[in-house]
Amino acid sequence: MGYAQLVIGPAGSGKSTYCASLYQHCETIGRAVHVVNLDPAAENFDYPVAMDIKELISLDDVMEELKLGPNGALIYCMEHLEESLDDWLEEELDNFTDDDYIVFDCPGQIELYSHVPVFKNFVEHLKRKNINVCVVYLLDSQFMTDVAKFISGCMASLSAMVQLELPHVNILSKMDLVRNKKDIEDYLNPEPQTLLAELNQRMAPQFGKLNKSLIELVDQYSMVSFVPLDLRKKRSIQYILSQIDICIQYGEDADVKIRDFDQEDDD
Repeated sequence: MGYAQLVIGPAGSGKSTYCASLYQHCETIGRAVHVVNLDPAAENFDYPVAMDIKELISLDDVMEELKLGPNGALIYCMEHLEESLDDWLEEELDNFTDDDYIVFDCPGQIELYSHVPVFKNFVEHLKRKNINVCVVYLLDSQFMTDVAKFISGCMASLSAMVQLELPHVNILSKMDLVRNKKDIEDYLNPEPQTLLAELNQRMAPQFGKLNKSLIELVDQYSMVSFVPLDLRKKRSIQYILSQIDICIQYGEDADVKIRDFDQEDDD
């Protein structure tokens, strides 16, 4: 059985930085991980690339040959990846062992996870390979400046959860850049009535029922919650990794190690 993280989120949310920090952390604790680049536009990496989609297709080549813009070219690249699941991806995954831990660094176009079926089919292929997958959804903590943006972030995350049908760990990234952490903490453990009051103040009266429904969705069903990530603190990424490991049952099938005591140790 293999294990994988699918690292997604809006552009600029810190996905590649998270992958690099995770790799460094695992290297420090003596744990092997393999980071895969699935962004055909990415060029510079702060981690060793175990597998690169640009060996299959490049965004620049698609833009030049098909005369497409960046977004259209990216969708084309990902659809080409989808068509190559049974050949290129299969061959690349065969280079890993059955119990390897893989981290997929994904593009930042949110439509890839909300309604385009590329990553849904990608995930289904990983499942057929007996790989347990957890989605790691990153959202820039500096985005959380008011209740409307908080609800928007929650709905984007929920859309990905519904589309991919996988365990999710939602992360507020770049906490080390936040000046007033009290403002962010209000959204880590939000009070529903406070959120509703703030939302009603910001929006027109005709949206009152919609606001109430959105707050109830976030609160009553506990569908979306965020974990803060401060890369300056070792325990922060360690805690997040432990939450992900629980989701994918990492280490649960490991053999129990029994120490053999010498007779003299018993005296």
